[in-house]
Amino acid sequence: MNSTAGPRNSITDVGGVLVGHHHVLDPNATLGAGAATGCTVVRVPGGAVASVDVRGGGPGTRETDLLDPGNTVRQANAILLTGGSAYGLAAADGVMRWLEEHREGIPMDPADPSRVVPIVPGAVIFDLPVGAWDIRPGADAGFLAADAAGPEFARGSAGAGVGARAGSIKGGIGTASVRFTDGPAAGITVGAVIVANPVGSVFDPRTGFPWGAGTDGPEFFGLRAPTAAQLTAANALAVKGTVLNTTIGVVATDAALDPAACRRLATTAHDGLARAIRPAHSPLDGDTLFALATGTAGQQPNFPLPPAFPADLLILDQLCTAAAVCVERAIVDAILSATAVAGIPSYRDLFGG
Repeated sequence: MNSTAGPRNSITDVGGVLVGHHHVLDPNATLGAGAATGCTVVRVPGGAVASVDVRGGGPGTRETDLLDPGNTVRQANAILLTGGSAYGLAAADGVMRWLEEHREGIPMDPADPSRVVPIVPGAVIFDLPVGAWDIRPGADAGFLAADAAGPEFARGSAGAGVGARAGSIKGGIGTASVRFTDGPAAGITVGAVIVANPVGSVFDPRTGFPWGAGTDGPEFFGLRAPTAAQLTAANALAVKGTVLNTTIGVVATDAALDPAACRRLATTAHDGLARAIRPAHSPLDGDTLFALATGTAGQQPNFPLPPAFPADLLILDQLCTAAAVCVERAIVDAILSATAVAGIPSYRDLFGG
């Protein structure tokens, strides 16, 4: 093994990355009544190189064109992950307001540091049927999530994961990290935070284990085989009935990457999504993954390569492998950490601890 989980096993193990939530959740929320939604902000003080890869057929996004490697702006100040479907994109206004108040953004006037334009790409999940349809994150929610951003944050039914459903069971938000101890990427960390809200299944109906436990094995997550009765009850649950769904998230690294390398990181991170959700990237999902590179690790490539190749090619290869693993683990973390909301049972409810 040339890698290990970071100290928090979280995206915030990546230097320069902070995460904050804001949500509203009524204990007695049902499908159609009460509050059960929220948003999550991944904030990178000082900005980070960013890109995105959108694979789902029904995305709800903001500022994704800006992140094309061929376009001018090369950094983002924060990423918004939110419930509320397209309505939830309004939460980005509050994130921008927080950043402007703290003078975070593209400086537009050398004589006046308060004149900045924050860059806040975002993506949404469709959670409107969970709780009341007309309760969704707005600008104030985005502001509060940005203000709450720090190295520690809740997992499961929190933030943008409050109203998430993963196939027939409760979805949520999860995270994971990998730190390289050897090889070209030694000393570099990769992390992911994922909001799991897919139409597809997140567990194997034959074994009850999460699909995403396939790479590491169920023992890695402390899982035991369910009983026949537990498996029968889980397989009897009705399939998810909504037309719109979506899994969204952010992968980040403290390596110094350019926008094209960031795009490759986001692209390969989707491999982890496809391992943990079946089917993934469907016409009913808006699966979107952002990638951030903070450059705080200070690693410099020192492996000679032909001049036709980028100098960081061997590092990037390791980071891409880790990004897929982190996404896969983060989806399992979201499922195992989730608690029941609005009568939607959690994985732990069905299969025990």
